[in-house]
Amino acid sequence: MGRKVRIFDTTLRDGEQTPRVAFSPAQKAEIAAALDSLGVDAIEAGFPVVSAGEHEAVSAIAAAGLAADVYGLARSTRRDVDAIVDAGLSFVHTFIATSSIHARDKLGMSEEAILGAAIDAVEYAKSRGLGVEFSAEDATRSDRAYLRRVYSAAASAGADRVNIPDTTGYSTPEHMAGLVREVAAAARVPVSVHCHNDFGLATANTLAGIAAGAASAHVTVNGIGERAGNAALEEVVAALEFLDPEATGSGGRPRSRPRGATRIRTRRIHDVSLLVSRMARVQVQHNKAIVGENAFGHESGIHTHGIVKNPLTYESLDPRLVGRRRWFAAGKHAGTHGVERTLAGYGLSPSAPELAAILERVKALGDSGANVSDMQVVTMAAEAMGREPPRRMVRLRELDVSTSAGQTPHAYVKLAIGDADHGATASGVGPVDASLAAIQEIVGGIYETRIADYAINAVSGGSDALCEVTVKVEDARGNAARARSVGEDIVVTSVQAVIDGINEIALRRGAERAAAPRRAKGRARA
Repeated sequence: MGRKVRIFDTTLRDGEQTPRVAFSPAQKAEIAAALDSLGVDAIEAGFPVVSAGEHEAVSAIAAAGLAADVYGLARSTRRDVDAIVDAGLSFVHTFIATSSIHARDKLGMSEEAILGAAIDAVEYAKSRGLGVEFSAEDATRSDRAYLRRVYSAAASAGADRVNIPDTTGYSTPEHMAGLVREVAAAARVPVSVHCHNDFGLATANTLAGIAAGAASAHVTVNGIGERAGNAALEEVVAALEFLDPEATGSGGRPRSRPRGATRIRTRRIHDVSLLVSRMARVQVQHNKAIVGENAFGHESGIHTHGIVKNPLTYESLDPRLVGRRRWFAAGKHAGTHGVERTLAGYGLSPSAPELAAILERVKALGDSGANVSDMQVVTMAAEAMGREPPRRMVRLRELDVSTSAGQTPHAYVKLAIGDADHGATASGVGPVDASLAAIQEIVGGIYETRIADYAINAVSGGSDALCEVTVKVEDARGNAARARSVGEDIVVTSVQAVIDGINEIALRRGAERAAAPRRAKGRARA
C-alpha cells in the first residue's frame, strides 16, 4: 500500500457502549496501557462530559504519558469541548448528526443549524489548542451533496481529520469506497472510517474505505460496541498485514511476517483480546476470526491430515503471528493424524493397532454428543497401550464458600498437589470468582497457570438445572488446556473444570521433562 494505516482504537468509548458493559477508571487505565503497548496510533479514552467517573478515567489516561494520541469524544457544543480541555486531553473527536432522520427526529435542527454547530465546535476546539477529528454522525445515510458541504466546511474551520461513521452499519463496501473518495476530494484532509457491524460488514467496509484512500480505521478490540459492535481491531489489522490474495491466487505462500501496513505488534493481539474480554465480561465467540477459541483449532480428519503434512493446507495465517497456537480436537470427525499429534504432546506413541483402537473409542464418545477432552484421550490411550492411567497431579481436597447479601464472598480451597496439601483463601465478586482466585493463588507459583477463558451454560431448565462450565487454562510456557465439567452446583462445577485443565497442563509438562533428556542424548550422539 506504500503507507501506514492509522489505527484509532475506540474500545474505551464506543466499545464501552456495549449493553451491560462498564469499565472502572482503573480498568480503563489498564486497557489503555495495553493498547499503547500493542501499538495503536490513537486511543479514544471516553466521553468526559457524561459523568464524574468518566472524566476521572479520561484524565488519568491523558496524564499517563502514552505514546498514542489520546482523544475524548465531544458533541458539537462548547461545553463538551471544555470538558475535553479540563480532562487534560490534547485531541478531541467532535461530532454532529447529518442525516435527515437524525436532524428531524433527534436534533430538531435544520441543515444550516447543524452546519453552523459543526463549524463553531471545530473553530472553538482549535482556539483551545486541540487537535480535531470531526465526524458527521450517520454519514452513510446522509444526503451526499450536503455531506460534502459539511466536511468541506469542517476542514476549512480547522479540522485536522474527518471521519465517516457508518453509524447503523448500513453501508456496503462499494458504497463506502465511493463515499471516501468524495469526502477526501471535498475536505482535502486525512479521512477516517468508523464502521458498525449490523449487517456483518464492518471489517469489509473498513477495508474498502482504506483501499479507496482512507488513512485511518476506527476499531474496537474483539469488535465490541453498540448493538452488533464495531469493526474488530484484530480482523482489520490481520487483513491489512497478512492478506495478499493476488500472490496466493497465483501459487504464492501466505505472508510469514507483517507487511508493515500498521504499527501494531501483531503477536500481542491475543493477549489484549483476552484482557478486554475479561474486563468487559463479554466472551469472545468461539468461531470469531483471529481471536476466537476455534480460529486455529482443527478436528476433521481430512483437515488434521493436511495440517500435519503442511499447515498451509488449511491455514492462511500462521497462528503465532497473532499470538495464537493451533490445536487439535478429538471427536467424531477426528482422524488418525490428529489423535496421534495430540498424544505426542503428552509423550505417548501408540502402535498402529493401538492408535486405531483409541480412535474408535474417541469417535464412539463423540457420536454420543460428548466433547472429548485431552485427558480422556490420554486415558483411553493408556488403557489401549496397557499402561496405568495418568495420575491426576492436582486433586480437590476441600472447598468452603462464604457469601451473603452485602458481604464480599470468600472461598477456602485445599488442593492436593502431588503428595502435599496446599490451601488458600481468597475473595471475589462472587463465589465462583473467589473460588477460582483461591485456586490461582495455590497453583500460580507451581504451574504458572492462568484462566484464559471461562464460560457457563445451562444444560437443563428449572431450579435443579445442570450447568456446563468450559474453561481454557494457559501457562507461561504457552501450553493451553481446555476442560469441561457438568454439574448441579456452579461453584463445584467451575472448580472441577479448572482443576481438570490444570491437570492436562501438568501432564503435558511432565511429558516435556521426560522428553528433554532423550533429546539431549540424541544431540550428544549426533
